[in-house]
Amino acid sequence: MGKVKVLAFSVSLDGFGAGPGQDLDNPLGIRGGEVHAWSVTTAAFRKLHGSEGGREGVDSAFIARSFENVGAWVMGRNMFGPIRGPWPDHSWEGWWGEEPPFHVPVFVLTHYARPTLAMSGGTTFYFVTDGARVALERAKEAARGKDVRIGGGVATVREYLAADAIDEVHLAFAPVMLGTGEPLFAGIDLPKLGLTVAQATAGEEAFHVVLRR
Repeated sequence: MGKVKVLAFSVSLDGFGAGPGQDLDNPLGIRGGEVHAWSVTTAAFRKLHGSEGGREGVDSAFIARSFENVGAWVMGRNMFGPIRGPWPDHSWEGWWGEEPPFHVPVFVLTHYARPTLAMSGGTTFYFVTDGARVALERAKEAARGKDVRIGGGVATVREYLAADAIDEVHLAFAPVMLGTGEPLFAGIDLPKLGLTVAQATAGEEAFHVVLRR
């Protein structure tokens, strides 16, 4: 049976998963790109996005592993795009171009209905207005026994952690301090949720910690 996982989730040393002021020019918030910089230069990341080259090594291996055995995703609307409120139209189709790197069903949490969006390469976005629990149920069904990966943003991960729905968390701590932004663990008691450190590995540009039940 598949598990529910948060994988390759970048965090600053002071616990922020994104910077403040997210918008079209700053999709990860102001200075948020610094927290994720370790990943975008890896060979695995570049391959996922149709490019060649990049760094091999520990960081790249963790990126590659984060896509293994994933049968469906759940993500928040902030991860899908910068638009807030009612959809003005359906022209926005995500940050990833015509062929997103997911290649499986993706369930997007939103308060505003939108038609299903089928993209090249097997990614289909389903916009769920019935809440996080229903989105996860649908994702588990779509995954057909594989894992469900919970994507960003920070609020989405926090919601599933608070609901005690996560079996595994892989955090990539970047050597950056933001001072402000979206805190990942504020008010969340990880030991109480049964999550303990299963692995701690130094990468080339991030420190990787895996928590499991």
